[in-house]
Amino acid sequence: MQRRQFMTGAAALGVGLVLPIAARAQQDLPSGPVKIVVGFPAGGGTDVLARLLGQKLGVMWNIPVIVENRAGAAGIIAAEQVARQPNDGNTLLMAHVNSHGIAPGLQPKLAYAVDRDFSPIALVGKTPTILIGGASQPAKTLPDLVKLCRAQPGKIVFGSAGAGSAQHLALEIFKARAGIDVLHVPYKGSAPLMNDLLGGHVQYCFEGMTTATPLLQSGKVIALAQTLQQRSKSQPNVPTVAEQGYPGFEASIWFGMVGPSKMPAPMVQRMNRDIDQVLAMADVQEKLAQVGAEDGGGSVQRFADFMSQEQQKYAKTIKDAKIVVES
Repeated sequence: MQRRQFMTGAAALGVGLVLPIAARAQQDLPSGPVKIVVGFPAGGGTDVLARLLGQKLGVMWNIPVIVENRAGAAGIIAAEQVARQPNDGNTLLMAHVNSHGIAPGLQPKLAYAVDRDFSPIALVGKTPTILIGGASQPAKTLPDLVKLCRAQPGKIVFGSAGAGSAQHLALEIFKARAGIDVLHVPYKGSAPLMNDLLGGHVQYCFEGMTTATPLLQSGKVIALAQTLQQRSKSQPNVPTVAEQGYPGFEASIWFGMVGPSKMPAPMVQRMNRDIDQVLAMADVQEKLAQVGAEDGGGSVQRFADFMSQEQQKYAKTIKDAKIVVES
């Protein structure tokens, strides 16, 4: 009898220990399906990364994780939507350099403040922009291009995917560092820019890896530099701007997971740890390499500090270059 009572008591104690742990684990996760909002069309780099993370996290959390594309205004519309959501973790945003790095310094009437209206969760990855030129252009190295621009101030034509775009800001940061003056021609997106680059109407531009890589592989354009501080694993033969005389230079296109402001700290930390785990998976690493994304992961604070530094860098560049775009 005493043995039976002891076993019953031990079993009850075991359940008592397990249930609080399970309850605490559940409190670290959203109560229902999770939606990751993407501010760009399906099929682009931001969308690909969001769907990759969503699929893995859904399995880990045993909760449906879906991606919703809400394209427009370079990611700002999606950011505005998520900023207004409850802080329960059911709605997240795949933030982008445009919405969380550049826009705060570019749009005076922006409806959100990054540090006030969002909870940083994790840096997902950075991709470099590639400085490319038409295959027939005379300057085929970065030092030669700088010499050319100094010999012909204001005459060498650089295009960009749009005024205030990440590609345009990479150009402005480089102009300031190299002390050169060029003619900037903004386009409405990368497609028309590439047409004019191939046609010889534009001589050079900074462009994202997704657009630049197939053109480089075909030999239609040449690469002079890339804009991460270390060479991307996806472009190991292209030297960085930093190693060609401009130490510390970086102008990446980056992606990170954020949620609405004041999300519970245990939930943010749990999501951060799980995203770190996903980013380390071999099949995920392979997919990241395909889009040129690297250097993701790390603590919540690392991501928060990184976003703050990016906002300061771009705000200064926008002010110094007197960049103004329509709101």
